[in-house]
Amino acid sequence: MAELISPIALPLTRWSRVHAVSPDGVEIEWNLDDSREGAPGRLALFVGYAPPPHRDWPGNGEVRAVPVGDEEGQWREAELLEAEPSLRPAVELSWRAHGLHLRITAQGPWEAARLVEIAASVG
Repeated sequence: MAELISPIALPLTRWSRVHAVSPDGVEIEWNLDDSREGAPGRLALFVGYAPPPHRDWPGNGEVRAVPVGDEEGQWREAELLEAEPSLRPAVELSWRAHGLHLRITAQGPWEAARLVEIAASVG
């Protein structure tokens, strides 16, 4: 029997959208209320039967492994110095669960442990 995972609360959302990013996947994007200092600005979740399309990544694009529940995820981060503070750094966390390819893209001052917690609650 599958273990139930408690839902994870997100910061207040200003607006969101869902769009197809490939024939086999969609991305849900939450643009968050970043009016308070230190608040993150954006979070997106890709879900698909195939991996998400490759995305160019600023800087060296170093990838490191991080645990996401019982799976191993791939983490990469970019400073984005030209972006507003609520949109930097940018983080991408990709993993697989239940036969699906998943990717969280977060922009802003997110804590790494919080992003992993959100990812684990999805898959």
